[in-house]
Amino acid sequence: MHLKRLSLTNFRSLTRLDAELPERALVLTGGNAQGKTSVLEAIYFLAAFTSFQTSVDRQMVNFHEARNPLAVTRLVADYQRGRMKHRLEARLILEPTGANGQRLRKEILLDGAKRNVNEVIGHFNAVIFAPQMSQIVEGGPEERRRYLNMALSQAVPAYAQALSEYSGALSQRNALLKALNENGSSSGQLEVWDAALARLGSQIIHWRIGAVQEIERLASRIHHELTRGSEILRLSYEPAYDPLPKPNGQLGLKLDAAIDRSSIELKEIHDGFLARLRQMRGEEIARGMTTIGPHRDDLRFIINKADAGDYGSRGQIRTTLLALKLAEVEWMKERTGEYPVILLDEVMAELDSARRADLLKYAAQDRQVLFTTTDLALFSNEFMANAEVWDVKGGTVSPRPGMDA
Repeated sequence: MHLKRLSLTNFRSLTRLDAELPERALVLTGGNAQGKTSVLEAIYFLAAFTSFQTSVDRQMVNFHEARNPLAVTRLVADYQRGRMKHRLEARLILEPTGANGQRLRKEILLDGAKRNVNEVIGHFNAVIFAPQMSQIVEGGPEERRRYLNMALSQAVPAYAQALSEYSGALSQRNALLKALNENGSSSGQLEVWDAALARLGSQIIHWRIGAVQEIERLASRIHHELTRGSEILRLSYEPAYDPLPKPNGQLGLKLDAAIDRSSIELKEIHDGFLARLRQMRGEEIARGMTTIGPHRDDLRFIINKADAGDYGSRGQIRTTLLALKLAEVEWMKERTGEYPVILLDEVMAELDSARRADLLKYAAQDRQVLFTTTDLALFSNEFMANAEVWDVKGGTVSPRPGMDA
């Protein structure tokens, strides 16, 4: 996959950008708050149709443009996937509603035709690595679920649609649970929503089981190399509904136990999940919410049998995240047949010299990689001889002349 051209209008602080991108490594340099990260955010948005910076889409609309009654942010990517060339366009439209109100509408076009987000997501692929993503390791379960959802949505074509439908069914079921708690109606009304959650949720769990196992295989090897063999990384998927029977009536499994759910069939997950939902109806009516299902899953990172989120040092967390993201790149290549565009935001300053050398060696291979940095001295002369540099200042991006090898 090669991103050939990027055009942005009124995105964050970037009022206008229209530039061709090199196939080799690209380094965006400049001071803080000048717009470097916004370039990476825009590229990632075209892959996932969500931001790694905010969950509020309207925040990506240029501040000055957003003051207008009608404001439009436009992102366009011309890219090559295999032998085919494509154009992907996203429009964020703030339009007036009522007295002084505005609503945001999102339009997606692939090769000139309007498409639904869930139909297009994953057509253009990108992997982002930013310092704040340490929350994947040390934050709450919702951060890790978001990571899984964003990765799987790009690599598994039907995942985003199934997740959207699951969320809708979950909202309906929770509303009914609250109503049943208040008026005491028959719990049989839950049958239709139990069936929907079991059908969609079991598929999501099945996909997650496979993805975590595949990513773990790659991340463990990369982490072993990054730590020079001194640490062993394992990924522990913890589904809120676990289709794996507990031995001898145990309530749970030890965190450091190696668990293999890959042989569990989709139908077995479905039937077990549906039975569990029916079994827990009384308790869930009393609580007014659905307590099991993929909306409450977790993913833990285990280093030498200890939870990195609870006991990992800053260095261990950074190395774990780097291994995870490099593994995600390789996993996406295995799943889609194309390397994603790799986006690295201020990563070099977060790594020691040995890790920087490892990362630059990886980036020098046949992949399209974009870095942001405030300090070009963090990059080796050998790497920079084969990279292109863009200066970013005040929302203006300027390719630096004379950087060709």
